[in-house]
Amino acid sequence: MSAQPAKPMAETAAEFGLKPDEYDLIVRRLNREPNLVELGVFSVMWSEHCSYKSSRRQLGKFPTKGPAVIQGPGENAGVVDIGDGQACVFKMESHNHPSFIEPYQGAATGVGGIMRDVFTMGARPIALLNALRFGDPNHPKTRRLVAGVVAGIGGYGNCVGVPTVAGETNFHRGYDGNILVNAMCVGLADVDKIFYSAAPAPGLSVVYFGSKTGRDGIHGATMASAEFDEASEEKRPTVQVGDPFAEKLLIEATLELMASGAVAAIQDMGAAGLTSSSVEMAGKGGVGIELDLDAVPQREEGMSAYEMMLSESQERMLAVLKPGREADGRRIFEKWGLDAAVIGQTTETGHLVLKHRGEVVADVPLSPLFDDAPLYDRPWVAPKPQPRLSPADVPEPADYGQAVLKLMSAPDMASKRWLWEQYDRHVMADTLEDSATGADAGLVRVHGTKKALAVTSDVTPRYVQADPFEGGKQAVAEAWRNLVAVGARPIAITDNLNFGNPERPEIMGQIVRATDGMAEACRALDFPVVSGNVSLYNETNGQAIPPTPTVGGVGLIDDYARRADFAGMKPGEHLVLIGETRGELGQSMYLREVLGREDGAPPPVDLAAEKRAGELVRSAIASGQVDCVHDLSDGGLIAAVAEMALASGVGAQLNMPEEIAAHAFLFGEDQGRYLIATRSPNALLAAAEANEVPARVVGEACEDVLAAPGLFSVAMTHLREAHEAWLPGYMAG
Repeated sequence: MSAQPAKPMAETAAEFGLKPDEYDLIVRRLNREPNLVELGVFSVMWSEHCSYKSSRRQLGKFPTKGPAVIQGPGENAGVVDIGDGQACVFKMESHNHPSFIEPYQGAATGVGGIMRDVFTMGARPIALLNALRFGDPNHPKTRRLVAGVVAGIGGYGNCVGVPTVAGETNFHRGYDGNILVNAMCVGLADVDKIFYSAAPAPGLSVVYFGSKTGRDGIHGATMASAEFDEASEEKRPTVQVGDPFAEKLLIEATLELMASGAVAAIQDMGAAGLTSSSVEMAGKGGVGIELDLDAVPQREEGMSAYEMMLSESQERMLAVLKPGREADGRRIFEKWGLDAAVIGQTTETGHLVLKHRGEVVADVPLSPLFDDAPLYDRPWVAPKPQPRLSPADVPEPADYGQAVLKLMSAPDMASKRWLWEQYDRHVMADTLEDSATGADAGLVRVHGTKKALAVTSDVTPRYVQADPFEGGKQAVAEAWRNLVAVGARPIAITDNLNFGNPERPEIMGQIVRATDGMAEACRALDFPVVSGNVSLYNETNGQAIPPTPTVGGVGLIDDYARRADFAGMKPGEHLVLIGETRGELGQSMYLREVLGREDGAPPPVDLAAEKRAGELVRSAIASGQVDCVHDLSDGGLIAAVAEMALASGVGAQLNMPEEIAAHAFLFGEDQGRYLIATRSPNALLAAAEANEVPARVVGEACEDVLAAPGLFSVAMTHLREAHEAWLPGYMAG
């Protein structure tokens, strides 16, 4: 029987996600056809996930510098100065495709991967966040996906011992075939002890340490750069398997290795594993790198060079050590029980050279891998604007009380207690505010100081879908507002840009306009982008997800004794609404959940007004004038009042104005607004007038009921029951 003829390499390239012109470019760069190992290396480094070939032009619009920025985009994570010789290191990243295919491991390894990005920079992780988007609750897969993802996030973060302090969870049919799992990690480091990935010189040892390499996760980066179809379940082998206990050992070993002074450069093995880590370290340093793959610690027998280079096995690191420091590394790795080996050295060649079983199995120049990945200026069409809805275009509810109950028990608005109770929110003993406490951002004390870091994750996908430019602005503005609402000074953001197939002009139009809006908001609010991730091709059978550019914000409170939450409202306190109310009902939760409509333009974002209102509120918190503050977002005023009342264990009665329709006043989602509970409203109103910020007393806290005279009165026990019941009831179903 004759042997099967070898498959043409161009055909294999197509299976690896490379376009014909991209393969032709590789052949020209090498002046020959690549072998299978080389083709695998090119395919992952030139994948959308690793090269950002469709989005790099758009990312260039973001402001990335500021007085506090130490390291912007381009490293494993962003770094900002928080004073006293300390730095905050943070990043957000997606694990969308793996979490849809295998929800527990997909979500768990997303948490593990984002932590490695942070401690690779020399920071100890101190807080985790997540932003989750699931499909319609009635879809047959949704309940299983929720259960698996939440268990994976909790199982990994809890075991490692880093608190999960904040996040957001949405449900919409647009995510039926492609859920989103965005994970964010925040860490602390000393300003003078930040570590970078560029290998500084030739002739240095390259050390692998952590877990052994297996066959899990092979071509994970390529999978993350492709659409889904009915065969996606077959991609389970490309999902990595996590070990949180190994991660904990890896954190301690890495930080000890850094403290020893032995590290010249370091990089975690994330997407594309050993390939991306070695290529990026050598490429950024302008050197070459030679690896002996026989020395790689392996979990399985008979692994090929191709499998080792493309494996995405978890909990692994690559370090370039200073001359003569190999023994120090060996001592530390043995202490923490980690596999480790010198697997190569940096060179002067400018090439990636791989040896396996005594032969050179790959020899490619690094410049096309690292610098010359394709860069596309893809065609795009501007999204069609939706008409602005006036209050007269939207009917009032037949029963206001029932409308309030329906809104507050809707999947997006209902309590997520069932979810966050599975997360350890207080390990490390520095958590001040978290998902349980009633605050607009998570708050973590900077140990041994009076400072605290505020962290949040925000985006409103329905706004971005209707108007990507305004929706992009709003995502940044809401993150800024949530930090301000706890009393923090916003410093910088990370982002996770989740979109469909950029090769479709209408999807590329969403990307272009959303990033335009984000960039404008970042500039106006002095809120630079220091890190992030782009996740494209989030679609199944040609159906794209709602555009979801998630924004992770970080802010600083100099003295956490002067902070705010929305759980301290007391009977008799006045409710002061800061910011202008016009009654914007387009794309509102009221429109969707009560009336069953998804139409209209989203509320516009006036960035100058946003900044004035935010600075007024932050000043009031810092001066000790107020300490009970809630931002207004989904559901408008009535949702903010209800959430404050529920968190505080009291009721509230609203005063209805005459100049605006009742449903527009209660349910409108105008931006740039805050609700403050205070016994002394006059000083706040005077300060607002002096700063040209609209403000009015809209009600007061009371006992037992949420009410608006003449419109509705809902018992707080009834409201709490409706708000708390949906998610546990759904998951029990």
